[in-house]
Amino acid sequence: MTLFFLKQRTYMSAMMQKEDNGAPQALHSESKGPWDLPGSGDSAKPTGGKTGGPSTGNAGEETKPANPWEPQGTSGGRSRGPSLEEIFRRPGGGNGGGFGGLPPRADGKSWWPVIVGGLFALWLVWTSMHRIGPEQEGVVTTFGSYSRTADSGITFTWPAPIQTLEKVDTAQIRTTSIGSARANSENLVLTRDQNLVDMAYDIRWSIRNPELYLFQLDDPERSVSEVAESAMRAAVANFDLIQVIGGGRSEIEAQVRQRMQAILDEYRAGVMIQSISIRESDPPAEVNDAFREVNAAQQRRESYLNEARAYASRVTELARGETAEFDKIYEQYRTAPEVTRRRLYYETMEQILGKVDKTIVETGNVTPYLPLPEIQRRAAGGQGETVTVTGKKQ
Repeated sequence: MTLFFLKQRTYMSAMMQKEDNGAPQALHSESKGPWDLPGSGDSAKPTGGKTGGPSTGNAGEETKPANPWEPQGTSGGRSRGPSLEEIFRRPGGGNGGGFGGLPPRADGKSWWPVIVGGLFALWLVWTSMHRIGPEQEGVVTTFGSYSRTADSGITFTWPAPIQTLEKVDTAQIRTTSIGSARANSENLVLTRDQNLVDMAYDIRWSIRNPELYLFQLDDPERSVSEVAESAMRAAVANFDLIQVIGGGRSEIEAQVRQRMQAILDEYRAGVMIQSISIRESDPPAEVNDAFREVNAAQQRRESYLNEARAYASRVTELARGETAEFDKIYEQYRTAPEVTRRRLYYETMEQILGKVDKTIVETGNVTPYLPLPEIQRRAAGGQGETVTVTGKKQ
């Protein structure tokens, strides 16, 4: 760029000197841009002789505008450095060696062997050493076939793809839900009395044998769901609608769990059924309200029957107790009639007089003090009944 301005300054000085000498001038009106070569205008074109300005090309050659992104040729014996395009075109990123712009090693060798060796070692460690959690078991396969089952801890295998290890959580309790209030269709089950009931229940299960769980069934979770539906239909078919809706749920849950475990053991699924929980057991939506009213009436009937049974039992036991007491008193009366008669009289009077207010007046010349105002006040207030007993002192 400095050389360009020096040339421009020399050219302008020469033109001014010619103008002072009276020589005809051939100035060009068009201005030159920073990308044009000196003498690239109309005056710089060769005319078979000398030109009015400096020329950077040979005679008879047409010069082209310079590209600022490409390196220029020699100018004053100096050459520019490589352009950005040439730098990025080079495989070494401009350094001529190494990998990805890295400098070569001290001995001049490439970094390729070191990088490949490191990646190989990392692959060996990553695919050969495995850490199995305390609640997990690892199933090792050799070329896709079952080899062994590894317990929790650190275990080693052949590198992949020779051997692979799949971890299975055997302590996790999985839950499969069948039927829901948000489902698009009802899960209707037929009862023993030919009624339909909408069932919604949960199955809680865990993995007992990892190798059977992974290799025996194609889709274990789907198999558990289908077996649960089959077992539930078989169990509900042994109960009436009232039992399914009411108090027969616990027995149904026990039967379903037993049936499911037996079927899955035949399939060798490696699954253990933990529990069955019935969330909903309602009649179909079309007759649900009517069934609820019938169920409420039946519950009220059972409540009344239970109250009647309790009352009958209480009265019967009381009568039996009184009968036994009378038999004992009769035996005593046969032995001592007068004493037994007086004792019965006293006990009867004690029971009667103990519940009412009493005024005792003895016959004779002495009249004891009686709190008449208090008695009248009680009688006016209706607080109790006053009994007057008149008799001789015994």
